[in-house]
Amino acid sequence: MTQLTTFRRDGERPLLLDLFSCAGGAAMGYLRAGFRVHGCDIAHRPNYPFPHHRGDALAYLAHLISTGEIRRYAFVHASPPCQHGCALTVGTNASQGWGRAHVDLVAPTRELLDRTGLPYVIEQPNGRAEIRKDLTLCGEMFGLGVIRHRNFEAGGWHVPQPDHVPHRGRVRGYRHGQYYDGPYVAAYGNGGGKPTVAELQAAMGIDWTDVREELTEAIPPAYSEYIGRAFRASRAALGVAA
Repeated sequence: MTQLTTFRRDGERPLLLDLFSCAGGAAMGYLRAGFRVHGCDIAHRPNYPFPHHRGDALAYLAHLISTGEIRRYAFVHASPPCQHGCALTVGTNASQGWGRAHVDLVAPTRELLDRTGLPYVIEQPNGRAEIRKDLTLCGEMFGLGVIRHRNFEAGGWHVPQPDHVPHRGRVRGYRHGQYYDGPYVAAYGNGGGKPTVAELQAAMGIDWTDVREELTEAIPPAYSEYIGRAFRASRAALGVAA
């Protein structure tokens, strides 16, 4: 791995690259952790709250590496499409013969991230995505109204794993024709007793977009705020600015 130097002016927040950025759930958490953020997503994301490049995330990352522009960044967060290995695809949908084939971008994402020489995380939901589960986060760890387990592979650094807090009950809504009540809302899909957009916003801690698809694809900002603060603490412990 080629180690690159990150350049920034004294007193300036470190710059973070947010790949497959969607509407900015991860980005907002990193802002709260003390970063400036640049995003990249192939879809038009008018609700993304920070500077944003529209285009293929892997092509853009390859361009940043080839031109040396990647040296502007201190850290990279990547959330490649997760449908290939997520629990719903390989579980319920597969058992019912639903769904379709999905592209797995985790391996090519990791290959390019390793080429940057920068510390990074790759985020994926529970399922069969082939990442190291260096960190698993849950909404109950942060007092949120969603469970939304997410796994993170940390490249080039170590992130502490907080204790998994026991859930207080079920996710509200229908499952296989039966309705369940509970303290959490289901942050996916539309039918089956799913929450309103306002309920989703409150449960996730996201108030800058009211697009249901963007809310259901996002990770809560509390997750990335935890990661960002842990990363900056790890750099500080080594006497490295970040």
